[in-house]
Amino acid sequence: MNQVIIVGCDLHDRSLLLKAACGMDAPQQKSFLNDCDGRQAMLDYLLGLAQQHQADRIVFVYEASGQGYGLYDFLTDQGIECYVLSPSHLPKSAKQKRNKTDAKDAQMLLERARAYVLAGNDLPIVWAPPKALRNDRELVRARLETAEAGAAMKLRILALLKRHSRAIPEVYRNNPNWTKRFLRYLATEAQQLPSVVGPVLLSLLARLEVIRQQVTELDRQLRKLALTERYRVPCETLRKLKGVGLLTALTFLTEMGDLNRFPNRRTVGAYLGLTPAALESGEADDRKGHITRQGGARLRKMLCQAAWAAIRNDAAVRTAWQRIRGDRPGRGKKAIVAIMRRLGIRMWHVAVAAGVSSDLAARPIPPPCWLRASSTNVSQAT
Repeated sequence: MNQVIIVGCDLHDRSLLLKAACGMDAPQQKSFLNDCDGRQAMLDYLLGLAQQHQADRIVFVYEASGQGYGLYDFLTDQGIECYVLSPSHLPKSAKQKRNKTDAKDAQMLLERARAYVLAGNDLPIVWAPPKALRNDRELVRARLETAEAGAAMKLRILALLKRHSRAIPEVYRNNPNWTKRFLRYLATEAQQLPSVVGPVLLSLLARLEVIRQQVTELDRQLRKLALTERYRVPCETLRKLKGVGLLTALTFLTEMGDLNRFPNRRTVGAYLGLTPAALESGEADDRKGHITRQGGARLRKMLCQAAWAAIRNDAAVRTAWQRIRGDRPGRGKKAIVAIMRRLGIRMWHVAVAAGVSSDLAARPIPPPCWLRASSTNVSQAT
């Protein structure tokens, strides 16, 4: 049997604490700085362990965090089998939560990796998107966050007017859009407010204008992104669906990533967090709870907006929504969640049929660096 070096790593902003073992041997504990020199020293340490035990495989696991995938990229480039684990899917007892240290966390990860390598148990692996997709996500998420900041700023402006009993005329209340005419009206209202309050309203309006300019620029960048080779065809296809616009299509494609990794519609619904939780134990064999809300909330929010737009513009969707809602009180939320799940699965089918770019698929792990070096030496010798 080939030897395997198994490593559990507790990752922090400034440090890396490792528990490393060869198979079922007693683990060694080692810590490194989380910088370029520290990671290189860690790599040299792992390669030394592999040579010492004549191992041809290194399995390295750590929990997902705000650090992103930098460590994953570094290790994968060297041919090390690295897995990023989901913290929410790692079972922890109440005692473990009260008695928590870096060494115990690294040991727990080592034991999970051992069970995966030696016994074939499942690992709660987070799919690591390729670098190009991560960069695309930064742009799309920035657009979503900027729009949320604009909505929050509008609420602050309206709340300021309400606190000072400044009623908005009917002509503006009936128009949901913040037009230039309405903004000019708000600027004139600032002159009617107390001398110390008027500048506050003008400041909020100036900040809102900055946000609007940022949204315009980000929209321009999104249109350029939608014309790239990896998004052009699926974006055009998705936008033919009622309720799906450019931002919704790009949010769906970037947040879902490689669509071919979902084998069926049930896994898509589960990834979106739109499937009911199961509360079935003992004699209760058909008991469902609220939706799981697993996965990113950004995509669910966009699907909710797209679902309402589809209800307004698509007769078939509106009929399905009315049928699910019925005349029973409290069914409105369940009906819109059902439409969201239906729309998400439909978008998945349409995008897969349109073709998924290979740029969105995770790249395979290259051969280990020490194996590459040995093969290079052999080829040079021949």
